[in-house]
Amino acid sequence: MLHIENLNKTFNPGTPIENHVLRGVSLHLEEGDYVTLIGGNGAGKSTLLSGVAGTFLPDTGTITIGGTEVTNLPEHRRAVYLGRVFQDPMTGTAANMNIEENMALAYRRGKRRGLGWYIKSKERELYRERLSTLELGLEDRLTDKVGLLSGGQRQALTLVMATLKQPRVLLLDEHTAALDPKTAPKVLAIGTKIIKELNLTTMMVTHNMRDAIYHGNRLIMMSGGRIVLDISGDEKQKLTVEELVAKFSLASDEEFTGDQALLG
Repeated sequence: MLHIENLNKTFNPGTPIENHVLRGVSLHLEEGDYVTLIGGNGAGKSTLLSGVAGTFLPDTGTITIGGTEVTNLPEHRRAVYLGRVFQDPMTGTAANMNIEENMALAYRRGKRRGLGWYIKSKERELYRERLSTLELGLEDRLTDKVGLLSGGQRQALTLVMATLKQPRVLLLDEHTAALDPKTAPKVLAIGTKIIKELNLTTMMVTHNMRDAIYHGNRLIMMSGGRIVLDISGDEKQKLTVEELVAKFSLASDEEFTGDQALLG
């Protein structure tokens, strides 16, 4: 479903602040793979997601989604294949529009748009159905402004919006990092539930090592713009935080400390 081959990206080349962020990254995801992506600050995790999303074009390498090469497609044309949730809960929704209007924008992603604005009753029922799975009561608040919702409610809404059209690939970029400790696990559980129900191919960046181990069927660890660990199957299910830290140190020849990630 997602094939990344030899992806390289250097920002500000030839200057004193040159930064070679991605160094020959290759990664293949089968349909339904749920990959958690972890690594220290500057490892290249979020840059890799941004590269898939088309935020920037790579220096070299190719990106293929569902058999379609998208390497040189701009971000807006690539969006039809993708769903994305950002770290900031305020980024994925329009605060001055109501819930059903936000969902209508997501539902019309990739479609040709005219001058009309009309939400049919069948469409509204779809929104209620999807929102009811969150168990937050948002299905009864379709006409409420999104700006009235809490950060957790907005992020849960963004998850539903990002998956409304069942994207080929779902990108979650530390989507619970800005939430409080009580809300973050709830939003994470909601996301995992949606991913499993829709069998979505997913990449999730996280700083929390326990979350990286517990969620998904595959764990990728990056360091210095490269993939240094790729763990799946029984090995991932039996993995502990201590073992993961040890594996990272062995693979990258550096320590992975609490300054770089949440160990618990």
